[in-house]
Amino acid sequence: MDRIELLNVFCHVVECGSFTRAADRLTMPRSSVSLAIQELERIVGTRLLHRTTRKVSPTQDGLECYERCQPLIEEFDDLSNMFTAAQRGLSGRIRVDLPGRIGRLIVAPAIGEFLAQHPEIDIIMGVTDRSTDLIEEGVDCVLRVGTPENSFLVARQIGEVKLTNVASPDYLARHGTPCIPADLSDHSMVLFASPNTGRVEHFEWVASGQLYTQPVRGRLTVNNAEAMIAACHAGLGIIQIPAYDIQDSIARGELVEIMPEFRADSMPMNLLFPRRRERTRRVLIFADWLESLVRREILRTQ
Repeated sequence: MDRIELLNVFCHVVECGSFTRAADRLTMPRSSVSLAIQELERIVGTRLLHRTTRKVSPTQDGLECYERCQPLIEEFDDLSNMFTAAQRGLSGRIRVDLPGRIGRLIVAPAIGEFLAQHPEIDIIMGVTDRSTDLIEEGVDCVLRVGTPENSFLVARQIGEVKLTNVASPDYLARHGTPCIPADLSDHSMVLFASPNTGRVEHFEWVASGQLYTQPVRGRLTVNNAEAMIAACHAGLGIIQIPAYDIQDSIARGELVEIMPEFRADSMPMNLLFPRRRERTRRVLIFADWLESLVRREILRTQ
């Protein structure tokens, strides 16, 4: 096994946190992965990984090695593809994961355009509001709203999503219209619980550059944007939601914006990639297409 391949195996082990999962990703025996790490540690002269029965994690030297070898592998991949990429068509499979409503309403109706342009590429498209582990699940590209937390991912920010506060005309007719956040103590919200942590979100707003939060009450808690919007349409309470999700409902008069002076801070929208997989040519081309679609259908209209 050459030294570039040793580094590639090492990076997979760090990202997967497991020899077994790395071996599955690389389609090679676990014993070969273990031998590759031993050989790399012999070459660099230091221990790179902490090994326990439950988890494999990088040592401090391992973290530094991981950071240093990323650009080496990427440069080698670029060099390997430099003279052949233009001669061969794009082919293969791309696994992508999208937020529920964006996947269903925006991407699914348009994905045929990309498939027609690239007949040798297949797409496996996950549609969920749950946070996806790209490394463990073998996903190539994820579109997510919010600040990414995983340091093993590369984020490409494509814009910011504005949030707004809305309620149905029926709800406002029955309960009145709140004017300031303090008024929410006399109102009900459709509460949103994170599908990852179960934590119920508070009402948020920004004033004079300062972020404020306020606990709110509600009889219905959901963990899905579709359910939250449907409950709002049904008059079950106020919601705080990305503006692109309900702009058509506002235009049709089905929902009404309230407290426009007390909006939550905008959230970044990012494409996320496992570090080295971002450079895969077919994934990059798909990411460019997806970014263009999102900018046209969501960010330009909000």
